Amino acid sequence: MPNQSLNARIPAYKSAFSSGELQRTYQDLVGIVQNLRTEFSKKYQGEFSVANILHGYIDFTYFYLQNDYLKSKKLKLALVLNHKNANFALWLLGQTKDVQILYWIKLREAKWVNKEAMPEYSIFEISLLSAPDFDNATKLSESIHSQFKILLQEILETLESCE
Repeated sequence: MPNQSLNARIPAYKSAFSSGELQRTYQDLVGIVQNLRTEFSKKYQGEFSVANILHGYIDFTYFYLQNDYLKSKKLKLALVLNHKNANFALWLLGQTKDVQILYWIKLREAKWVNKEAMPEYSIFEISLLSAPDFDNATKLSESIHSQFKILLQEILETLESCE
């Protein structure tokens, strides 16, 4: 399909939208991320600045988290919903591509880093929930918060050790 012209791909595009199911599912998933963003903003108030939801593309919906330490290193974390895989991940990002490359090199021995190739948008991507239960909002939220807390500590320790 990628080799087809745009006009040739339009019927499949229209078909995907015709029932309204795609739009409803997308809106529900974005709503889950919005709720998580609100929870993180409250839970980590004073410790992290939590940016607004970014969902301009259909592939990822995410928000950034940054504390003073990460900011001083020109880094930030992103809590990401990957729509293609329908799962959640935690990404470490650089403020610029040069910062991302620098930290990808510095962190090459970290367990989360792909030594062969840097991800397109991040330094590394850690799966938070590979098969989330979207129908149980409480369990979903608790699992993400729990994983975040554990990974945050490990990430900060790893960053400090590479300086």
